[in-house]
Amino acid sequence: MRENHRFSLLILVCCLMTGFGLRASYLLIPMDEQQKNHLKAYGVAYQALVEQYEVDWMLNYRGGSFALKYSKAVEVLCKLRNVSFIVMSDAQYEGIVADISAPEVNQDIVKLQKAPKIAVYSPKNKLPWDDAVTLVLTYAEIPYDVVYDEEVLSGVLPLYDWLHLHHEDFTGQFGKFWGSYRNQQWYQDDVRAQQATAERLGYDKVSQLKLAVVKKIRDFVLGGGFMFAMCSAPDSFDIALAAEGVDICESMFDGDPMDKDAQARLDYSKCFAFENFTIETNPYVYEVSDIDVPLSRSNVINEKNDLFVLFDFSAKWDWVPTMLTQNHTRIIKGFMGQTTAFVKRCIKPNVVILGENKSADEARYIHGTYGKGTWSFLGGHDPEDYRHYVGDPVTDLDLHPNSAGYRLILNNILFPAAKKEKRKT
Repeated sequence: MRENHRFSLLILVCCLMTGFGLRASYLLIPMDEQQKNHLKAYGVAYQALVEQYEVDWMLNYRGGSFALKYSKAVEVLCKLRNVSFIVMSDAQYEGIVADISAPEVNQDIVKLQKAPKIAVYSPKNKLPWDDAVTLVLTYAEIPYDVVYDEEVLSGVLPLYDWLHLHHEDFTGQFGKFWGSYRNQQWYQDDVRAQQATAERLGYDKVSQLKLAVVKKIRDFVLGGGFMFAMCSAPDSFDIALAAEGVDICESMFDGDPMDKDAQARLDYSKCFAFENFTIETNPYVYEVSDIDVPLSRSNVINEKNDLFVLFDFSAKWDWVPTMLTQNHTRIIKGFMGQTTAFVKRCIKPNVVILGENKSADEARYIHGTYGKGTWSFLGGHDPEDYRHYVGDPVTDLDLHPNSAGYRLILNNILFPAAKKEKRKT
């Protein structure tokens, strides 16, 4: 009798504990050094939003952790993707929330409510380089649609919340690859494809086509869209806006000479981020302007000492830049690209610098608003391939599951899901 009584009590205790767990537990996904796979953790948070769970983004708490009401499905997903997680009681989680809400603590919580619909601006023809954003989206298992000139001009962008621009030259100079690669088959094929698209859509020049695309993207941001750009896209995007109505392309790019007074006719007021820059008119030089850091930079900065530091913003007051800089480290390894970093003297005063190399007086990661929308620009091509050459193999992110540089991209992807008002605690 006594043994039966003890067994009954044990069953009762187990049932009570199980019931307590189901009623009141939270699932916390830490994003500090204890996280086994930072990149896939973003994908878990995204999938939770797809399944209509609300996700708390705990700014500056353990590297920008995620939390949601306990879900067996999310727990299984974490296990399948090798993402670290902690199950805790309601009381434990509310204790963390109380600590975060203390006025003297530089932490806060924003609520993620809806999975953003993502578009990536990318050509349909294959080019001999990869794209960091599509790599990390695929690795994190976050879905996206590919759009290019025809789709953008047809008016599809308002269907999306977030748009990425990567290795694109919006000035119509085909990446300034002419000097080094004009005899390569991939370059010739790309030029023909771009020219054929321009002709089919009624434009005399590729530069005119790209300007029309840039204006559509500008209007997308103006209306409330979120735009993220890397490598050559940030500066060429702004240059195209400033050069509206001005021919800045030499004859090998568009068949006729550029305007002799092109520099003087640039209108910087149309730009998102940059001003007072000088366009590079030499077709043999692999740059579109002096917004990018000069080649002489390599005389003092190399892979070993190329680092930039993320600014530490006030989570309770500046939650937008705080969200965009969430990481398990404030020091990020630098990486090169067609546009590696942004010269500070060319950055507009209202732009927020999120990360910089102060000793070199260069910004690596910047952010701003335009109309109802926002944009973020990140210099460089691939956060885990310091000097990515044309034709180099694709980066294997299984080797870099805790990449701090790739986390900056994923911060931007979740940004549109955030509630505009901070969570009340």
